[in-house]
Amino acid sequence: MLGFRSPYRLNTLRSIRHLALLVLSSAAFVSCGPTGSLMPHPTPRRAEAVLYQWHDDGGPGKVAIKINLRTQMATYTRGGRDIGWSYVATGKEGYGTAAGRYSITEKIVDKYSNKYGWIEDEYGNVVDDDASPGDRVPSGCRYVAAPMPYWMRLTSYGVGMHAGIIPQPGEPASHGCIRLPKPFAPQLFEVVQVGTPVTITY
Repeated sequence: MLGFRSPYRLNTLRSIRHLALLVLSSAAFVSCGPTGSLMPHPTPRRAEAVLYQWHDDGGPGKVAIKINLRTQMATYTRGGRDIGWSYVATGKEGYGTAAGRYSITEKIVDKYSNKYGWIEDEYGNVVDDDASPGDRVPSGCRYVAAPMPYWMRLTSYGVGMHAGIIPQPGEPASHGCIRLPKPFAPQLFEVVQVGTPVTITY
């Protein structure tokens, strides 16, 4: 008869529909799940380099500093005990930092270079990042002396240790001074004194 379906055929059709719905819902669940392609993937972050470690015990003995020009690293001792290390950035090519035995002769918290700086426009944009006080300054611009916070002088001709940028750990970058990691410089400044020995070697 027309339009007649047996109960067996109806049950089979229902089972097929039910199975199809299960498969489709399972596929949708998998594609939207934690491993599915629709989930956002976090952008991997570049690990920041560790520039120093400091564990001064404040105990007996005086602080001494050794700087290795080859590795661009400094080690710090107190009474012969290791109290820390840091990366440094010494003189780049043409401005090499000289090896030798020195001692700190001056400490100034807020110092500016009388030799180096940069030129910036009226909006603060740097137009020359390697300038000296005698350089021609374009109209509308100004010369800015390079800051050298937590200054610890080593020579009479302007070489010392101070807080600064270390753009590539292990690579020289300065005009001859010894740059220290910015967060670390105040800690070292606090424990050294005029007369603290500084040895610079290859």
